[in-house]
Amino acid sequence: MKGFININKAAGKSSAQAVAAVKRLFQVPCGHMGTLDPMATGVLPVGLYKTTRLFPYLLDKTKTYRARFLFGVSTDTLDTTGKTVATTDVVPDEKEIIAALKCFTGKIEQVPPNYSAKCVNGKRGYQLARRGVEFSLAAKTVEITDFSLIKRVSEKEYEFEITCKGGTYIRSLARDLGEKCASLAIMSGLTRTASGKFTLDNSVSVDELLSSDTPEKFIIPADFAVDYEKLVLTESQAKKILDGVYEDYGFNDGVYRVYNGSDFWGIGETKEGRLKIKAYVR
Repeated sequence: MKGFININKAAGKSSAQAVAAVKRLFQVPCGHMGTLDPMATGVLPVGLYKTTRLFPYLLDKTKTYRARFLFGVSTDTLDTTGKTVATTDVVPDEKEIIAALKCFTGKIEQVPPNYSAKCVNGKRGYQLARRGVEFSLAAKTVEITDFSLIKRVSEKEYEFEITCKGGTYIRSLARDLGEKCASLAIMSGLTRTASGKFTLDNSVSVDELLSSDTPEKFIIPADFAVDYEKLVLTESQAKKILDGVYEDYGFNDGVYRVYNGSDFWGIGETKEGRLKIKAYVR
C-alpha cells in the first residue's frame, strides 16, 4: 500500500495522534510531513508505508497558513497555551503592522521557540523547557514568500496569511512581529491551508476517515506530490535496474519521477546516463 492521506487535523489533537489513527486503520507504518502544534488545525500529509521515503524530496515545499496573533502579551510557549511571562499596554494599529511586515519577507533569521522539537544535547527543546532547564536555541535561516495582514479581529488580535518554506515557526513570527512593533505578541490561532499540493480541499478529517466504509478512497497517489520530470522505463530497462545492472541509457543527468510503464517506482537520479532509484516506493 502506498500513497498519502491528507489529514485535516483538529484542534487539541497532536500530529502523532493523527498519524496513529491512520496507522491503526490501514495497518501499515505511517509518518507525517511537517508537525502541527496541538492547538493548530489544517493540512497534515501522512505517508503510508514506503511513501514516507519521498519526504526528503518534499521538505522544500511551500506552505500557507492563516494565523491569528494576540498583541500585548508574551508566554513561555509563544502561544495561548503557555504561561504569561510579560504584558504591555502597547498594541500596534494596522498601519504600524503593515509597515513592520516588510521586514519579514525573503530569507530572514529566526530563533525557534524553546517549546519545539529542536534538539539540544540530544534532548527535545520542549522536554527541557517543561523541566525548567535554561537554554537558548541558535537562529536559523527561513524563507517567507508572503506575510499579509488580513483583518483586525478584536482590539488586540489580528489575522494574517503567511506563505513560507518548510522549517518556519509561526509562533516565532508572532514574537518577532510584536517586538518589531515595540509590543509583545503570541500566536492565538493557526490553520495550515496548504503544504505543497496538499490543501484543505483534498483533505479529510480523522473522524470522517474512520467512519467511512471505504477509507481507501481518500488515499492520494504517491506521485501526486512530486514535481520532478517523468521518466518511463522500458520493460528491459526496469528488469536490469531491479537486477542491479546500471547501464548507460543516455538519460540526461538529473532527478526524476521514475515509472515502469504506469507503475510509479519512486524518485531516481541519473549520472552519466545511469539511473539509480533513491527513494523506492514500489
